Amino acid sequence: MFINREQEINALEQMYRTRNAEFFVLYGRRRVGKTELLLQFCEDKRSIYFLASQLKERDHLRQLIEIAQHVLDDPLLQNITFNDWESALIYFAQKSQEERLILVLDEFQYLCEDNAALPSLIQRFWDLHGKNSNLFLILCGSQVSFMEREVLAERSPLYGRRTGQLQLMPLSYRDSGSFFFEYSSKEKLIIYSILGGIPAYLNRFAQHSEVTSKRTIEQHIKEELLTPQGYLFDEVNFLLRMELRDPRTYASLLQAIAGGATRLNEISQRVGLETTNANKYLSVLRELGLIKRETPLTERAPQKSRKGIYKISDNYLNFWFRFVLPNRSLIESGNADLVYQQMIAPHLSDYMGSIFEDVCRQYIRFYWEEKLKVAPKQIGAHWESNLEIDILTENIDESHWFGECKWWEAPIGENVLNRLIAKAARVPDKWKQNPRYVLFSASGYTDALKRRASKEDVILIELNDLFNETSLAK
Repeated sequence: MFINREQEINALEQMYRTRNAEFFVLYGRRRVGKTELLLQFCEDKRSIYFLASQLKERDHLRQLIEIAQHVLDDPLLQNITFNDWESALIYFAQKSQEERLILVLDEFQYLCEDNAALPSLIQRFWDLHGKNSNLFLILCGSQVSFMEREVLAERSPLYGRRTGQLQLMPLSYRDSGSFFFEYSSKEKLIIYSILGGIPAYLNRFAQHSEVTSKRTIEQHIKEELLTPQGYLFDEVNFLLRMELRDPRTYASLLQAIAGGATRLNEISQRVGLETTNANKYLSVLRELGLIKRETPLTERAPQKSRKGIYKISDNYLNFWFRFVLPNRSLIESGNADLVYQQMIAPHLSDYMGSIFEDVCRQYIRFYWEEKLKVAPKQIGAHWESNLEIDILTENIDESHWFGECKWWEAPIGENVLNRLIAKAARVPDKWKQNPRYVLFSASGYTDALKRRASKEDVILIELNDLFNETSLAK
């Protein structure tokens, strides 16, 4: 299943239609959908897609010739041997003069394992031959740190050669929900809170739902995360080992954050590290996009703020470190039912709270036109002693949205709006101008609040609004 990615496909198509040589770099975390994006782009074009593995260079070059034989009408390929990557790239640049040719080198980091000088060889090829050809060269990699350091960074030999680059990010909550048309809006959000926007994980749940009748979320969790043979049971370790040489300390930090430690001193104490060392490790996790540091939107110097808190950026990592890792012994002993019923189900609603807030901010950022009708310039939250506002925005019309997000089983009443109005009056003066109010509820609103909202121009958002749906899926 291929969902959305229209903007990314359109960007590649626009580059393809130029008459210039193109050198594009695509990277992103494991399973985010890079390969599928490239396959979709190359589907109807003259292209050579090469997926590297952990082999010797000679084996890679031999495989490349075998793939090229199926694409290029060149009898000489039966007898050609590429002795090195530079000769291979020169050959493809020459073949591109006849007709536009796409050459994709996927999992580029593996090619460099056996030849650390490959970026320098590509630089020389591009400067002498590639940039004057009709070749569309794409380097793709799943090791984010490697791609940023060895391909994109200023110290890289390839710096300044690329004509475009993209870090492919996870899908939004709404695009993630497109995998599950048979689920209700609430079920889609729960699945998103478990898997995040990683297409490979979403496909796993979706495929299993198609095999038989619709499966419950409980069944998905048990089969994919709470059994040792489950697809997602050990995926975190693969992800961390790909990016980090010694992932143990990083895993401890992630577990601490998932367990509720959000401030630097809390995290360092729980892990047993000095704050200086903990900060260094956290900086690496931030660079990889696995965690984020948030400060109140009202802070004048966010980088220096002592109010900063750490959160895990990826929902799957968050869920795994919160519920799977602490119960690994029970899971490996075959106690999936026990873990779900006693360790997950009673705490799932609490876990959903912060995820729901993030989803609501996504809605304001990406889908504001549907009900809010005004674009936000900045969006975040506000907190200080005895005060917390889930959503605070600064809008292009100089108004400010104040928002509250409730993942409750019961409808929201007027008391929630009253408290929000009172809290909005306590923010710094700059943020009080033209206040507006928006509420997000997982279980609807009382009739009294609906009547008041219509009179006072308060926006009420329900779960179906988040997916722009008019009725729940059956």
